[in-house]
Amino acid sequence: MELYLDSVDFKEIEAALSYGFVKGLTTTPTFMHRHGITDIDGAIVKLSGMVPELQVEALGETPDAIVAEADRLLGLPLEREPVFKVPISNDGVKACKRLTDKGHRVNVHLIYTLNQAYMAMEAGAAFVCPLAGRMQDQGHDAMQLFEQIVDVIDRYGYDSKVMFSSVRHAEHVRQAMLSGAHVCTMPFGVMKNLCENTLTAAGTAQFREHTALMTVRVKDVIREANPICETGETLTSAMVKMTESRLGTVTLVDAKGAVAGVFTDGDLRRKLQTGGRNILDKKLADIGFSTTPITVEADSLLNEAVKIFKSKEVDSIIVVSGKKPVGVLDVQDLIKLGLLGQEHL
Repeated sequence: MELYLDSVDFKEIEAALSYGFVKGLTTTPTFMHRHGITDIDGAIVKLSGMVPELQVEALGETPDAIVAEADRLLGLPLEREPVFKVPISNDGVKACKRLTDKGHRVNVHLIYTLNQAYMAMEAGAAFVCPLAGRMQDQGHDAMQLFEQIVDVIDRYGYDSKVMFSSVRHAEHVRQAMLSGAHVCTMPFGVMKNLCENTLTAAGTAQFREHTALMTVRVKDVIREANPICETGETLTSAMVKMTESRLGTVTLVDAKGAVAGVFTDGDLRRKLQTGGRNILDKKLADIGFSTTPITVEADSLLNEAVKIFKSKEVDSIIVVSGKKPVGVLDVQDLIKLGLLGQEHL
C-alpha cells in the first residue's frame, strides 16, 4: 500500500518527505482555504517541484469546464504533470474519460457507493477515492465498501487503484491495509505517530539504559561545575560555592589538592541548627566535615555509579581521577538519563 500525505502545509510536507518513502501528495481547495493560501496557482507550482506525485482539483460544472481547468493547470510552469482530482458525477466521469483518453491521470473522489466506484473505473480513473471517515460519521460501513471495490478491481481486471482517504487516526491506516486499498492518504498528524507504541518506547528506553550502563563512563556525564574548598576556607565560602554550582556538595581538598572530605547541604543545615550564625565565618576544618566521602573514578562505567547510589543511598558522589576531584555526579543526573528511578531522590 502506497503512502500519501494529505496536506498543503509546506513544513509538514518537507517533514513527511524526509521519511524517504512517501509517494505523493493530495490537496483540496478546502485545505488551501483553511491554511490561508490565496495564490492557489503559485502553491500548485511550488508543490509540483516538491513531491513525487501531486494530486490537484480540476473543478468545473460541466465536462468542458473540467477539461478546460485541467488544461489551464497544465499551462502553469509545473515541474511534473499532476493527477487531476474530479468529484464523482455524470459530468465528472465524462470529463475523466476525456482526460484519460488524452493520456492524463484522474482521481475520481468523493465516492460513497460501489456504483459510483464502478462508473469511475469504467471511465478509466487511475484512482477511485472513497472517504472512510466521512462515511463512518454517517454510520455507514466504509470498510465493506473498500473491500468491495478492491474485489471488483481484482475480479474484472480494472487498472484503477483504490485510495483510502478521510483518515482520522492510526486505526484507519490498519483498516486500509486489511481492506486491500492500494493507496492511503493521511494527515501528517496521523503519519508521524504510526511508529508510536508504549511498549516499543519502554523497550527502547530499556535498551538505551543498558547500553549506557555498559558503555558510557562517569566522566562523560558529570556537570561542568566542580565546587572545591580547602579545609581552611570558611563555611560562608562553602555556601557560596554550593549556591553557584547548584549542587548540594562541596569537595574539600588538602594542600596538595587531594580529596580530604566532603561538606553537604545537609551538613550545613545541621551545623547552623547547633552552632547558629556564629559559625558562618569559622573554618571548615574547625566546624568539622566528613572525612570519608564516597567517590568513583572518572573512567568508571555508569553501571558502577548506579551500584553506588543504590547501595549507599546518597545524593551525590565525588568523581576523582586518582586522588584529585574532577567533578560531582548527582543522583538527578542519572535519574534524567533514566538509569535510576524517582525513588532514589
